[in-house]
Amino acid sequence: MLAIKPRHPQPTVGAGLLTNIKRSITGLTLLELLARHPDVSRRTAQRWLAQWLAAGRISATGQGRARRYFSPTSKKYANVPPAAKDAPPPFPFPLGADSLDIAAYLDLPLQARKPVGYQRDFLDAYLPNATHYLSDTLRRHLHRIGKTAQAAAPAGTYSRAVLNRLLVDLSWASSHLEGNTYSLLDTRELIEFGRAAVGKDAIETQMILNHKSAIELLVENVDAAGINRYTLFNLHSALAENLLPNPADEGRIRQHAVDISKSVYRPLSVPQQIDEAFDAMLAKASQINDPFEQSFFMMVHLPYLQPFADINKRCSRLAANVPLFRANLCPLTFLGVPEQAYSQGMLGIYEMTRVELLRDVYAWAYERSTQEYIAIRQELAEPDPLRLAYRELIKATVRQVVTQPARKSIAARANAMARAIENAVAKNVGVADRAPLQALILDEVQRLHEGVLARYGLRPSEFSAWKMRQTPK
Repeated sequence: MLAIKPRHPQPTVGAGLLTNIKRSITGLTLLELLARHPDVSRRTAQRWLAQWLAAGRISATGQGRARRYFSPTSKKYANVPPAAKDAPPPFPFPLGADSLDIAAYLDLPLQARKPVGYQRDFLDAYLPNATHYLSDTLRRHLHRIGKTAQAAAPAGTYSRAVLNRLLVDLSWASSHLEGNTYSLLDTRELIEFGRAAVGKDAIETQMILNHKSAIELLVENVDAAGINRYTLFNLHSALAENLLPNPADEGRIRQHAVDISKSVYRPLSVPQQIDEAFDAMLAKASQINDPFEQSFFMMVHLPYLQPFADINKRCSRLAANVPLFRANLCPLTFLGVPEQAYSQGMLGIYEMTRVELLRDVYAWAYERSTQEYIAIRQELAEPDPLRLAYRELIKATVRQVVTQPARKSIAARANAMARAIENAVAKNVGVADRAPLQALILDEVQRLHEGVLARYGLRPSEFSAWKMRQTPK
Protein backbone atom coordinates (compact mmCIF):
# COMPACT_ATOMS: atom_id res chain seq x y z
CA MET A 1 0.00 0.00 0.00
CA LEU A 2 1.39 3.31 -1.03
CA ALA A 3 1.83 5.83 1.74
CA ILE A 4 0.23 9.11 0.92
CA LYS A 5 2.35 12.01 2.00
CA PRO A 6 0.27 14.66 3.73
CA ARG A 7 0.16 18.00 2.03
CA HIS A 8 1.75 20.84 3.96
CA PRO A 9 -1.06 22.95 5.40
CA GLN A 10 -1.61 26.31 3.82
CA PRO A 11 -0.40 29.11 6.06
CA THR A 12 -3.18 30.63 8.17
CA VAL A 13 -4.14 34.26 7.75
CA GLY A 14 -2.43 35.06 11.04
CA ALA A 15 0.74 33.28 9.98
CA GLY A 16 0.71 35.21 6.71
CA LEU A 17 0.38 38.51 8.54
CA LEU A 18 3.25 37.57 10.86
CA THR A 19 5.39 36.54 7.88
CA ASN A 20 4.85 39.92 6.19
CA ILE A 21 6.01 41.69 9.35
CA LYS A 22 9.15 39.59 9.62
CA ARG A 23 10.02 40.06 5.95
CA SER A 24 9.62 43.83 6.04
CA ILE A 25 12.88 45.76 6.28
CA THR A 26 11.32 49.08 7.32
CA GLY A 27 8.43 47.65 9.33
CA LEU A 28 4.69 47.88 8.69
CA THR A 29 1.96 49.99 10.25
CA LEU A 30 -1.41 48.55 11.20
CA LEU A 31 -3.02 50.26 8.20
CA GLU A 32 -0.41 48.78 5.86
CA LEU A 33 -1.01 45.32 7.31
CA LEU A 34 -4.78 45.63 6.93
CA ALA A 35 -4.33 46.77 3.32
CA ARG A 36 -2.39 43.57 2.60
CA HIS A 37 -4.92 41.42 4.49
CA PRO A 38 -8.40 42.87 3.81
CA ASP A 39 -10.01 39.69 5.20
CA VAL A 40 -8.65 40.43 8.69
CA SER A 41 -10.64 42.78 10.95
CA ARG A 42 -8.86 45.62 12.72
CA ARG A 43 -9.74 44.21 16.15
CA THR A 44 -8.39 40.76 15.27
CA ALA A 45 -5.17 42.21 13.89
CA GLN A 46 -4.70 44.31 17.01
CA ARG A 47 -5.19 41.25 19.23
CA TRP A 48 -2.63 39.24 17.27
CA LEU A 49 -0.12 42.09 17.34
CA ALA A 50 -0.52 42.46 21.11
CA GLN A 51 0.03 38.72 21.60
CA TRP A 52 3.10 38.64 19.37
CA LEU A 53 4.57 41.67 21.10
CA ALA A 54 4.03 40.10 24.52
CA ALA A 55 5.66 36.86 23.34
CA GLY A 56 8.64 38.69 21.83
CA ARG A 57 7.90 37.42 18.31
CA ILE A 58 7.78 40.98 16.94
CA SER A 59 8.88 44.45 18.08
CA ALA A 60 7.41 47.89 17.59
CA THR A 61 8.27 51.59 17.63
CA GLY A 62 6.21 54.76 17.55
CA GLN A 63 2.67 55.46 18.69
CA GLY A 64 -0.79 55.73 17.19
CA ARG A 65 -1.05 55.55 13.43
CA ALA A 66 2.74 55.87 13.10
CA ARG A 67 3.42 52.72 15.14
CA ARG A 68 5.47 50.24 13.05
CA TYR A 69 5.93 46.51 13.63
CA PHE A 70 9.23 44.74 12.93
CA SER A 71 10.96 41.44 13.25
CA PRO A 72 13.05 41.54 16.48
CA THR A 73 16.13 40.78 14.37
CA SER A 74 15.47 43.49 11.81
CA LYS A 75 18.55 45.64 11.13
CA LYS A 76 16.28 48.68 10.86
CA TYR A 77 14.89 47.95 14.33
CA ALA A 78 18.35 47.30 15.74
CA ASN A 79 19.22 50.96 15.14
CA VAL A 80 16.26 52.23 17.16
CA PRO A 81 17.19 53.65 20.59
CA PRO A 82 16.51 51.07 23.35
CA ALA A 83 13.83 53.21 25.04
CA ALA A 84 11.69 53.09 21.90
CA LYS A 85 11.61 49.30 21.98
CA ASP A 86 9.83 49.09 25.32
CA ALA A 87 6.13 49.37 26.10
CA PRO A 88 4.41 52.55 24.87
CA PRO A 89 6.04 55.59 26.55
CA PRO A 90 3.01 56.51 28.71
CA PHE A 91 3.41 53.26 30.66
CA PRO A 92 6.41 52.87 33.02
CA PHE A 93 5.76 49.13 33.29
CA PRO A 94 5.23 46.21 30.88
CA LEU A 95 1.70 45.63 29.63
CA GLY A 96 -0.06 42.31 29.17
CA ALA A 97 -1.56 41.28 25.85
CA ASP A 98 -5.07 42.43 26.83
CA SER A 99 -3.80 45.82 27.94
CA LEU A 100 -1.76 46.23 24.76
CA ASP A 101 -4.92 45.44 22.80
CA ILE A 102 -6.78 48.24 24.58
CA ALA A 103 -3.89 50.68 24.17
CA ALA A 104 -3.67 49.89 20.45
CA TYR A 105 -7.36 50.66 19.96
CA LEU A 106 -7.10 53.92 21.90
CA ASP A 107 -4.16 54.98 19.74
CA LEU A 108 -6.62 55.32 16.85
CA PRO A 109 -7.86 58.85 16.10
CA LEU A 110 -11.24 59.81 17.55
CA GLN A 111 -12.99 59.59 14.19
CA ALA A 112 -11.90 55.97 13.83
CA ARG A 113 -13.32 54.90 17.23
CA LYS A 114 -16.96 53.88 17.64
CA PRO A 115 -19.11 56.31 19.68
CA VAL A 116 -20.61 54.56 22.72
CA GLY A 117 -22.95 55.37 25.57
CA TYR A 118 -23.31 54.13 29.14
CA GLN A 119 -23.70 50.35 29.23
CA ARG A 120 -25.82 49.36 32.25
CA ASP A 121 -25.04 45.69 31.54
CA PHE A 122 -21.43 46.39 32.57
CA LEU A 123 -22.61 47.15 36.12
CA ASP A 124 -25.40 44.57 36.24
CA ALA A 125 -23.04 41.74 35.22
CA TYR A 126 -20.87 42.32 38.29
CA LEU A 127 -21.80 39.99 41.17
CA PRO A 128 -20.15 41.01 44.47
CA ASN A 129 -17.73 38.36 45.80
CA ALA A 130 -18.40 36.16 42.76
CA THR A 131 -17.10 38.47 40.03
CA HIS A 132 -13.53 39.65 40.54
CA TYR A 133 -11.80 42.34 38.51
CA LEU A 134 -8.63 41.56 40.48
CA SER A 135 -7.50 37.93 40.39
CA ASP A 136 -6.96 35.89 43.57
CA THR A 137 -3.22 35.96 42.95
CA LEU A 138 -3.14 39.73 42.50
CA ARG A 139 -5.27 40.36 45.59
CA ARG A 140 -3.00 38.16 47.71
CA HIS A 141 0.01 40.07 46.39
CA LEU A 142 -1.56 43.43 47.20
CA HIS A 143 -2.48 42.29 50.71
CA ARG A 144 1.07 41.09 51.30
CA ILE A 145 2.78 44.31 50.22
CA GLY A 146 0.14 46.58 51.77
CA LYS A 147 -0.03 44.97 55.21
CA THR A 148 0.93 47.19 58.15
CA ALA A 149 1.67 46.54 61.81
CA GLN A 150 -1.70 48.14 62.63
CA ALA A 151 -3.71 45.48 60.76
CA ALA A 152 -5.56 44.35 63.91
CA ALA A 153 -5.95 47.86 65.36
CA PRO A 154 -9.19 49.87 65.18
CA ALA A 155 -10.16 51.07 61.70
CA GLY A 156 -8.20 54.10 60.57
CA THR A 157 -5.27 53.68 62.98
CA TYR A 158 -2.68 53.54 60.20
CA SER A 159 -4.09 56.36 58.07
CA ARG A 160 -4.14 58.63 61.13
CA ALA A 161 -0.54 57.70 61.92
CA VAL A 162 0.67 58.70 58.44
CA LEU A 163 -1.81 61.55 57.89
CA ASN A 164 0.77 64.34 57.56
CA ARG A 165 2.64 62.49 54.82
CA LEU A 166 -0.59 61.27 53.22
CA LEU A 167 -2.06 64.76 52.91
CA VAL A 168 0.90 65.92 50.83
CA ASP A 169 1.42 62.81 48.70
CA LEU A 170 -2.18 62.09 47.77
CA SER A 171 -3.15 65.74 47.33
CA TRP A 172 -0.24 66.35 45.00
CA ALA A 173 -0.42 63.13 42.97
CA SER A 174 -4.20 63.22 42.47
CA SER A 175 -4.07 66.90 41.46
CA HIS A 176 -1.12 66.19 39.15
CA LEU A 177 -3.30 63.67 37.27
CA GLU A 178 -5.66 66.57 36.57
CA GLY A 179 -2.87 68.68 35.04
CA ASN A 180 -2.09 70.68 38.18
CA THR A 181 1.42 72.17 37.90
CA TYR A 182 2.19 72.46 41.62
CA SER A 183 5.41 70.62 42.50
CA LEU A 184 5.55 68.21 45.42
CA LEU A 185 7.56 70.80 47.37
CA ASP A 186 5.03 73.53 46.52
CA THR A 187 2.25 71.25 47.75
CA ARG A 188 4.03 70.62 51.04
CA GLU A 189 4.55 74.35 51.59
CA LEU A 190 0.84 74.99 50.91
CA ILE A 191 -0.49 72.19 53.11
CA GLU A 192 1.91 72.51 56.04
CA PHE A 193 2.43 76.28 56.12
CA GLY A 194 -0.42 77.75 54.06
CA ARG A 195 1.98 79.35 51.55
CA ALA A 196 0.59 79.34 48.00
CA ALA A 197 3.16 78.91 45.22
CA VAL A 198 4.07 82.08 43.32
CA GLY A 199 2.84 82.24 39.74
CA LYS A 200 0.23 79.48 40.05
CA ASP A 201 -3.41 79.90 39.12
CA ALA A 202 -5.87 80.19 41.99
CA ILE A 203 -7.71 77.13 40.66
CA GLU A 204 -4.59 75.00 41.20
CA THR A 205 -4.20 76.21 44.77
CA GLN A 206 -7.89 75.55 45.44
CA MET A 207 -7.62 72.04 44.01
CA ILE A 208 -4.77 71.14 46.38
CA LEU A 209 -6.55 72.60 49.42
CA ASN A 210 -9.76 70.76 48.50
CA HIS A 211 -7.86 67.49 48.38
CA LYS A 212 -6.47 68.20 51.85
CA SER A 213 -9.95 68.85 53.24
CA ALA A 214 -11.39 65.76 51.58
CA ILE A 215 -8.63 63.45 52.87
CA GLU A 216 -9.00 64.85 56.39
CA LEU A 217 -12.76 64.30 56.14
CA LEU A 218 -12.25 60.62 55.30
CA VAL A 219 -9.52 59.94 57.88
CA GLU A 220 -11.19 61.79 60.75
CA ASN A 221 -14.51 60.04 60.11
CA VAL A 222 -13.16 56.65 59.05
CA ASP A 223 -15.49 54.81 61.45
CA ALA A 224 -18.54 56.28 59.71
CA ALA A 225 -17.04 56.58 56.24
CA GLY A 226 -18.05 53.85 53.84
CA ILE A 227 -19.15 53.32 50.29
CA ASN A 228 -22.49 55.08 50.66
CA ARG A 229 -24.31 58.22 49.50
CA TYR A 230 -23.40 60.24 52.59
CA THR A 231 -19.67 59.63 52.23
CA LEU A 232 -19.52 60.14 48.47
CA PHE A 233 -21.70 63.24 48.41
CA ASN A 234 -19.68 64.90 51.17
CA LEU A 235 -16.41 63.75 49.60
CA HIS A 236 -17.43 65.31 46.30
CA SER A 237 -18.55 68.48 48.03
CA ALA A 238 -15.14 68.86 49.70
CA LEU A 239 -13.28 68.26 46.43
CA ALA A 240 -15.55 70.56 44.42
CA GLU A 241 -15.68 73.56 46.75
CA ASN A 242 -15.21 76.80 44.79
CA LEU A 243 -14.33 74.93 41.60
CA LEU A 244 -17.67 74.39 39.84
CA PRO A 245 -19.48 77.06 37.78
CA ASN A 246 -22.66 76.30 39.70
CA PRO A 247 -22.03 75.80 43.45
CA ALA A 248 -25.37 73.96 43.65
CA ASP A 249 -23.70 71.04 41.84
CA GLU A 250 -21.40 70.37 44.79
CA GLY A 251 -22.24 67.05 46.42
CA ARG A 252 -25.34 66.17 44.42
CA ILE A 253 -26.33 64.03 41.43
CA ARG A 254 -25.65 65.62 38.05
CA GLN A 255 -28.63 67.44 36.53
CA HIS A 256 -27.34 67.90 32.98
CA ALA A 257 -25.48 66.14 30.18
CA VAL A 258 -21.67 66.10 30.10
CA ASP A 259 -19.02 65.25 27.53
CA ILE A 260 -15.73 63.42 28.12
CA SER A 261 -12.86 65.27 26.48
CA LYS A 262 -10.79 63.32 23.97
CA SER A 263 -13.27 60.45 24.05
CA VAL A 264 -16.19 59.08 22.04
CA TYR A 265 -17.97 58.04 25.27
CA ARG A 266 -21.24 59.73 26.21
CA PRO A 267 -22.46 59.19 29.80
CA LEU A 268 -26.09 59.08 30.88
CA SER A 269 -27.85 62.45 30.79
CA VAL A 270 -31.20 61.84 32.56
CA PRO A 271 -30.87 62.64 36.30
CA GLN A 272 -33.32 59.91 37.35
CA GLN A 273 -31.34 57.27 35.45
CA ILE A 274 -28.08 58.54 36.91
CA ASP A 275 -29.50 58.43 40.44
CA GLU A 276 -30.83 54.90 39.97
CA ALA A 277 -27.52 53.64 38.56
CA PHE A 278 -25.66 55.41 41.38
CA ASP A 279 -27.67 53.55 44.02
CA ALA A 280 -27.18 50.26 42.18
CA MET A 281 -23.42 50.87 42.04
CA LEU A 282 -23.27 51.64 45.77
CA ALA A 283 -25.36 48.58 46.62
CA LYS A 284 -22.91 46.32 44.81
CA ALA A 285 -19.82 48.09 46.13
CA SER A 286 -20.97 47.89 49.76
CA GLN A 287 -21.28 44.09 49.50
CA ILE A 288 -17.69 43.51 48.31
CA ASN A 289 -15.64 41.90 51.09
CA ASP A 290 -12.09 42.32 49.82
CA PRO A 291 -10.83 45.91 50.36
CA PHE A 292 -8.73 45.91 47.17
CA GLU A 293 -11.55 44.61 44.99
CA GLN A 294 -13.87 47.20 46.52
CA SER A 295 -11.26 49.90 45.98
CA PHE A 296 -10.75 49.04 42.31
CA PHE A 297 -14.50 48.66 41.72
CA MET A 298 -14.95 52.29 42.78
CA MET A 299 -12.12 53.43 40.50
CA VAL A 300 -13.90 51.73 37.60
CA HIS A 301 -17.60 52.41 38.09
CA LEU A 302 -17.75 55.85 39.69
CA PRO A 303 -16.00 57.66 36.80
CA TYR A 304 -17.78 55.45 34.26
CA LEU A 305 -21.17 56.59 35.57
CA GLN A 306 -20.09 60.24 35.96
CA PRO A 307 -22.70 60.86 38.68
CA PHE A 308 -21.44 64.38 39.39
CA ALA A 309 -21.22 67.49 37.24
CA ASP A 310 -17.39 67.28 37.33
CA ILE A 311 -14.55 66.01 39.54
CA ASN A 312 -15.66 62.37 39.23
CA LYS A 313 -12.18 60.90 38.76
CA ARG A 314 -10.78 62.82 41.75
CA CYS A 315 -13.70 61.56 43.82
CA SER A 316 -13.07 57.98 42.69
CA ARG A 317 -9.37 58.12 43.58
CA LEU A 318 -10.11 59.18 47.14
CA ALA A 319 -13.10 56.83 47.44
CA ALA A 320 -10.78 54.00 46.37
CA ASN A 321 -8.80 54.67 49.55
CA VAL A 322 -11.75 54.31 51.93
CA PRO A 323 -11.59 50.47 52.08
CA LEU A 324 -7.81 50.68 52.52
CA PHE A 325 -8.10 53.20 55.36
CA ARG A 326 -10.67 51.04 57.13
CA ALA A 327 -8.51 47.90 56.81
CA ASN A 328 -5.34 49.71 57.99
CA LEU A 329 -3.61 48.95 54.70
CA CYS A 330 -1.09 51.21 53.01
CA PRO A 331 -2.88 53.99 51.09
CA LEU A 332 -2.98 54.32 47.32
CA THR A 333 -1.32 57.69 46.67
CA PHE A 334 -0.83 57.56 42.85
CA LEU A 335 2.71 58.85 43.27
CA GLY A 336 4.63 58.55 40.00
CA VAL A 337 1.62 57.56 37.87
CA PRO A 338 1.87 59.28 34.46
CA GLU A 339 -1.25 61.24 33.57
CA GLN A 340 -1.44 59.62 30.14
CA ALA A 341 -1.23 56.09 31.55
CA TYR A 342 -4.11 56.79 33.94
CA SER A 343 -6.14 58.49 31.19
CA GLN A 344 -5.64 55.57 28.82
CA GLY A 345 -6.79 53.18 31.53
CA MET A 346 -9.94 55.23 32.08
CA LEU A 347 -10.62 55.47 28.34
CA GLY A 348 -10.49 51.69 28.20
CA ILE A 349 -13.34 51.69 30.74
CA TYR A 350 -15.31 54.45 29.01
CA GLU A 351 -15.12 53.25 25.43
CA MET A 352 -14.63 49.49 25.75
CA THR A 353 -15.89 48.60 29.28
CA ARG A 354 -12.63 46.70 29.69
CA VAL A 355 -10.72 46.84 32.97
CA GLU A 356 -7.38 45.22 32.06
CA LEU A 357 -5.41 48.38 31.30
CA LEU A 358 -6.65 50.30 34.35
CA ARG A 359 -6.04 47.20 36.45
CA ASP A 360 -2.38 47.18 35.37
CA VAL A 361 -2.12 50.87 36.26
CA TYR A 362 -3.79 50.25 39.65
CA ALA A 363 -1.49 47.35 40.57
CA TRP A 364 1.66 49.23 39.58
CA ALA A 365 0.51 52.39 41.35
CA TYR A 366 -0.15 50.47 44.57
CA GLU A 367 3.23 48.76 44.46
CA ARG A 368 4.83 52.18 44.02
CA SER A 369 2.81 53.61 46.93
CA THR A 370 3.81 50.83 49.31
CA GLN A 371 7.48 51.33 48.42
CA GLU A 372 7.18 54.98 49.40
CA TYR A 373 5.65 54.03 52.76
CA ILE A 374 7.97 51.16 53.73
CA ALA A 375 10.14 53.44 55.89
CA ILE A 376 7.08 54.86 57.64
CA ARG A 377 5.73 51.37 58.30
CA GLN A 378 9.02 50.36 59.86
CA GLU A 379 9.12 53.44 62.10
CA LEU A 380 5.64 52.93 63.52
CA ALA A 381 5.79 50.77 66.64
CA GLU A 382 3.32 47.91 66.86
CA PRO A 383 0.82 48.62 69.68
CA ASP A 384 1.24 46.49 72.80
CA PRO A 385 -1.95 44.36 72.94
CA LEU A 386 -1.84 44.22 76.75
CA ARG A 387 -1.56 48.00 77.01
CA LEU A 388 -4.37 48.39 74.48
CA ALA A 389 -6.70 45.93 76.25
CA TYR A 390 -6.25 47.40 79.75
CA ARG A 391 -5.66 51.03 78.88
CA GLU A 392 -8.17 52.51 81.36
CA LEU A 393 -7.18 50.15 84.19
CA ILE A 394 -3.51 51.12 83.78
CA LYS A 395 -4.35 54.82 83.96
CA ALA A 396 -6.55 54.43 87.04
CA THR A 397 -3.99 52.29 88.88
CA VAL A 398 -1.09 54.64 88.20
CA ARG A 399 -3.18 57.53 89.49
CA GLN A 400 -4.10 55.55 92.61
CA VAL A 401 -0.45 54.76 93.34
CA VAL A 402 0.61 58.41 93.07
CA THR A 403 -2.25 59.86 95.12
CA GLN A 404 -2.45 57.26 97.92
CA PRO A 405 -1.62 58.43 101.48
CA ALA A 406 2.03 58.79 102.43
CA ARG A 407 3.85 56.05 104.34
CA LYS A 408 6.59 56.64 106.90
CA SER A 409 9.34 54.45 105.44
CA ILE A 410 10.58 53.64 101.96
CA ALA A 411 9.82 49.96 102.54
CA ALA A 412 6.26 50.77 103.60
CA ARG A 413 5.76 52.93 100.53
CA ALA A 414 7.08 50.18 98.25
CA ASN A 415 4.82 47.59 99.86
CA ALA A 416 1.78 49.88 99.59
CA MET A 417 2.47 50.46 95.88
CA ALA A 418 2.87 46.74 95.19
CA ARG A 419 -0.38 45.92 97.04
CA ALA A 420 -2.31 48.65 95.19
CA ILE A 421 -1.17 47.32 91.81
CA GLU A 422 -1.74 43.68 92.77
CA ASN A 423 -5.27 44.36 94.12
CA ALA A 424 -6.32 46.42 91.08
CA VAL A 425 -5.15 43.71 88.69
CA ALA A 426 -6.64 40.83 90.68
CA LYS A 427 -10.11 42.41 90.62
CA ASN A 428 -10.23 43.09 86.89
CA VAL A 429 -7.84 40.78 85.01
CA GLY A 430 -7.70 37.06 84.22
CA VAL A 431 -4.97 34.91 85.77
CA ALA A 432 -2.93 34.62 82.56
CA ASP A 433 -2.53 38.40 82.18
CA ARG A 434 -2.01 39.37 85.83
CA ALA A 435 1.77 39.03 86.18
CA PRO A 436 2.72 40.76 82.89
CA LEU A 437 0.19 43.54 83.55
CA GLN A 438 1.51 44.16 87.06
CA ALA A 439 5.02 44.47 85.62
CA LEU A 440 3.75 46.85 82.95
CA ILE A 441 2.01 49.12 85.49
CA LEU A 442 5.07 49.16 87.71
CA ASP A 443 7.15 50.20 84.72
CA GLU A 444 4.66 52.99 83.96
CA VAL A 445 4.98 54.29 87.52
CA GLN A 446 8.76 54.26 87.39
CA ARG A 447 8.78 56.16 84.08
CA LEU A 448 6.45 58.96 85.24
CA HIS A 449 7.51 62.49 84.32
CA GLU A 450 5.82 65.85 83.89
CA GLY A 451 5.22 65.30 80.17
CA VAL A 452 2.76 62.42 80.69
CA LEU A 453 0.80 63.54 83.75
CA ALA A 454 -2.36 64.48 81.84
CA ARG A 455 -2.58 60.92 80.53
CA TYR A 456 -3.23 59.73 84.09
CA GLY A 457 -5.32 62.68 85.22
CA LEU A 458 -2.57 63.89 87.56
CA ARG A 459 -1.80 67.50 88.48
CA PRO A 460 1.83 68.73 88.67
CA SER A 461 1.39 69.38 92.44
CA GLU A 462 0.35 65.74 93.01
CA PHE A 463 3.34 64.50 91.03
CA SER A 464 5.74 66.78 92.93
CA ALA A 465 4.42 65.65 96.30
CA TRP A 466 4.75 62.00 95.29
CA LYS A 467 8.33 62.54 94.07
CA MET A 468 9.21 64.16 97.38
CA ARG A 469 7.90 61.11 99.24
CA GLN A 470 10.13 58.81 97.14
CA THR A 471 13.29 60.67 98.14
CA PRO A 472 15.10 59.18 101.18
CA LYS A 473 15.41 61.63 104.07
